[in-house]
Amino acid sequence: MKTVIINASPRKSRNTAQLLKEAEKGAKAAGRETEYINLYDLNFTGCKSCLACKRKDIAEPCKCYIKDELSPVLESILHADCLIIGSPIYYSEPTGMLRCFLERITFPAMSYNDYTSVFKGRVNTAVFLTMNADRAMYDKVYNNAMKVYFAPFGFLNGDIDIYPFCDTLQVDDYSKYDMASFSEEHKRAVHETQFPTYLKKAFDVGAGV
Repeated sequence: MKTVIINASPRKSRNTAQLLKEAEKGAKAAGRETEYINLYDLNFTGCKSCLACKRKDIAEPCKCYIKDELSPVLESILHADCLIIGSPIYYSEPTGMLRCFLERITFPAMSYNDYTSVFKGRVNTAVFLTMNADRAMYDKVYNNAMKVYFAPFGFLNGDIDIYPFCDTLQVDDYSKYDMASFSEEHKRAVHETQFPTYLKKAFDVGAGV
């Protein structure tokens, strides 16, 4: 059993990364092989519409034929059982790097004949979303939109579970930034009381609980 973990945040040690690292610990505790990738370390693009994955004469219909630093990651995911993705929310959406990744992993799996999946395996997908919005705002504004956004992972034939981690602490010292719309006192209080429960949830997701 293998779990591939994708950090789609430019930060390697803040909220999203911390949650993903806990998920990795959970997966390892459950006896799973893991692979952890920082997307921002890789040189790659989104889909180039070359349509090589839709040609009739190809040996591997579910493969993305672009050759770059994302290619081996895509291959690894197609041979995994679980995929865990983490991203902050920027301008009401996940990062642009995640979008490029989404295109590359899901479009080759979608048939242009009948819009079913040509993928023969099954990869369950868990999505961790970190954000400044509180849970009430997420449920009102983002919940349905994120279900639509991540629906293409259904072409991997597995379950798709989205976990919002809300009202996160952005920086260590708010006095150094022009961020007057946020209360540092409130953010720290939420971080101290809620973030430990977020970490526990991430561990459990990684462990398959």
